[in-house]
Amino acid sequence: QVQLVESGGELVQAGGSLRLSCAASGLTFGTYAMGWFRQVPGKERDFVAAITRSGGSTSYADSVKGRFSISRDNAKNTVYLQMNSLKPEDTAVYFCAGRSAIYSGTYYTAAQYYDYWGQGTQVTVSS
Repeated sequence: QVQLVESGGELVQAGGSLRLSCAASGLTFGTYAMGWFRQVPGKERDFVAAITRSGGSTSYADSVKGRFSISRDNAKNTVYLQMNSLKPEDTAVYFCAGRSAIYSGTYYTAAQYYDYWGQGTQVTVSS
């Protein structure tokens, strides 16, 4: 069965950096477009970043553009989210998600399009 397991979330001071990882199993990772989303209590899950199955194209939410970077290592079945210049408003549970993509240039920015989700990892940014 498909599993996505996030790791790397922790408490960090504002201005600091974190790298989240999402290890995938049970799927042909290189055929999946991947994404990162985040959610705070009482709010909807928001798009953060997405990447095509080859890693050739990426997309970011305006709120993280220039600070966050999504990447993937298909040999390790892992997608990453490098987060720099963290702000208190980045505090959330971060989820990775995957969807099989027929075309190499496709990524998805809406949660509704993803088929598989991880359990989430908590990121807390203190001021």
